[in-house]
Amino acid sequence: MDLIAASEAKHAKTKLPEFSPGDTVKVYNRIKEGDKERIQVFEGVVVQKKGTGIGAAVTVRKISQGIGVEKVIPLHSPVLTRLELVKKGKVKRAKLYYLRGLKGRSARIEEKREELERENPEVQKTQEAVKSQ
Repeated sequence: MDLIAASEAKHAKTKLPEFSPGDTVKVYNRIKEGDKERIQVFEGVVVQKKGTGIGAAVTVRKISQGIGVEKVIPLHSPVLTRLELVKKGKVKRAKLYYLRGLKGRSARIEEKREELERENPEVQKTQEAVKSQ
């Protein structure tokens, strides 16, 4: 193994959830202010995923007080403490730059229902009961 690959393997985070553009995620960043530390949560829609390996980054967008805010978050940064998947979005593009020009209801992303149905056994039972009738 060469030196670069060894260094990347050493610093790479392994416990990141599978997500794609259109998904809503919560990003937990460690913020250091003077001698204090705190965790800041940023929840928004994944606009794009960029790069691979240790240099991978994700752009997350949210609307805060009527203003669009985008953050580029390096996935393997030591500042990133946790990344949590909130919901899966149904989109047909890899880069969702078109969201920048939309506001309100038109900027909403439809939720992927099939992912939730597979995970929730109660939904499966209800669907089977409906099919058998």
